[in-house]
Amino acid sequence: EAIAAAALPRLGVFKSQDFANIGWALACSECATSEQVAVILDAVMNRFPRFDDISLSQLYQLWLYARSEHLPSSSSPRFEDRSRQAYMRLSSTPSALQRDVSGALSAMGWTHDFEHVTGEGLSLDLARPSLKQGLEVDGPSHYLRDTETGRLAVNGATRLKTRLLEGLGWTVARVPFYEWRRLKSEPERRRYLEEKLAEFA
Repeated sequence: EAIAAAALPRLGVFKSQDFANIGWALACSECATSEQVAVILDAVMNRFPRFDDISLSQLYQLWLYARSEHLPSSSSPRFEDRSRQAYMRLSSTPSALQRDVSGALSAMGWTHDFEHVTGEGLSLDLARPSLKQGLEVDGPSHYLRDTETGRLAVNGATRLKTRLLEGLGWTVARVPFYEWRRLKSEPERRRYLEEKLAEFA
């Protein structure tokens, strides 16, 4: 809140990346107010054609956040299309870990789409779209480590994406890389995945 209070009055001198950074940070903070979101999106509507893909991708997530939280915000079909396309272009590529988990689920008979993309451009690693069930396989880049305790915590970008998906009606379960790596045998992996799939019940 203190950062937003200091930054928003200075929007007149912001560059494109400044708009994107503060907007994305507000969305990830889980405490953005409708006024803060509206001010950012209002300010970028006439500027976004000059923004690069990274900036547009961040602003698209802010716009999705505003929509999912039913916050009043400015928009236009052109902004929505360009920012969605930018977001999709920057989506990550499938990992070996993701393919490993997918193969194990297929062997169990859990049919799914690999790298499903919603109409809004949000991707799910493994999904059953008709049931809106998604399994996210989270590698190290999805986590931050506490320098004092050494514990891992899901980062803001991953939490935001999960909130956006849940706002669209999806149920999301997670397979953290460090849990999967501890499983040394096929029976162990099967039991683990059965517990994860039970979250959809």
